[in-house]
Amino acid sequence: MIKKGIILAGGMGTRMSPLTKAVNKQLLPIYDKPLIFYPLSILMLAKIRDVLIIVNKGQLDQYKKLIPNGKKLGMKINYIEQDKPRGLPDAFILGKNFIKNDNVAMILGDNFFYGQSLSKTLFNCVKIKKGAKVVLHKVSNPEKFGVATVKGKKIISLKEKPKKTKSNLAVTGLYFFDNKVTKYAKKLKPSKRNELEIVDLLNKYRKTSQLSAEFIGRGGAWLDTGSIEDFYKTSNFVSAIENLQGFKIACLEEISLNNNWINKNKIHESIKFYGNCDYSRYLKKLLS
Repeated sequence: MIKKGIILAGGMGTRMSPLTKAVNKQLLPIYDKPLIFYPLSILMLAKIRDVLIIVNKGQLDQYKKLIPNGKKLGMKINYIEQDKPRGLPDAFILGKNFIKNDNVAMILGDNFFYGQSLSKTLFNCVKIKKGAKVVLHKVSNPEKFGVATVKGKKIISLKEKPKKTKSNLAVTGLYFFDNKVTKYAKKLKPSKRNELEIVDLLNKYRKTSQLSAEFIGRGGAWLDTGSIEDFYKTSNFVSAIENLQGFKIACLEEISLNNNWINKNKIHESIKFYGNCDYSRYLKKLLS
């Protein structure tokens, strides 16, 4: 079972400037919570409680004000600063001392996932012992994403933003790797845009028939919050779900409580930390 996870929360967020000139994109709000809560909640739902968050150089203090170390969630959360973006696989090079000889998950800090079958998908992913798994989702515009062709759950081809494709299965920002990932990442060569490419890393596994897929499934949602418009769409989605159904998506303390990582005393601490707000009022309901 995978016990470690990485959240890649770096990047310049240039498509959301000037908002991101002062604040890291993953700390901007998606409805009632900072964006970083959502990918962190996915790792928590996968029962991963040892997490490394990779942030831009100079922005570490912003994160530590919000999530100092994970203790109030019954987790171990560490940070590392990235001086400049070098592509997604660089996360495994930067995090080599965190990964050590263990298998690891990685989720992109600006990805949003939702669905009733998501827990089952995550459980299937963390069971991986050898090779790599990616989470795929059907989209109407595959030319905007990395696209996979599959046979059953085996991935037989990967293409980055193809002009023409028969597949509509997009590669989301959620990946699961065995302990060879750092070695493979170190062997990658930068692409034309001078970055290490995740497709190149995945293809190293595919060429040895060790790359497989899991699926979000019908009724599930995957949203990439890469632009201001995407932020608003995702916020509206969260608002609609929470107000219709009466529960909060990505309530970290609720997930920790359900995982038996914390007791209700920690909920009291979080209420005091957040102060008089709607999120705290929701936490109070967990105490009754």
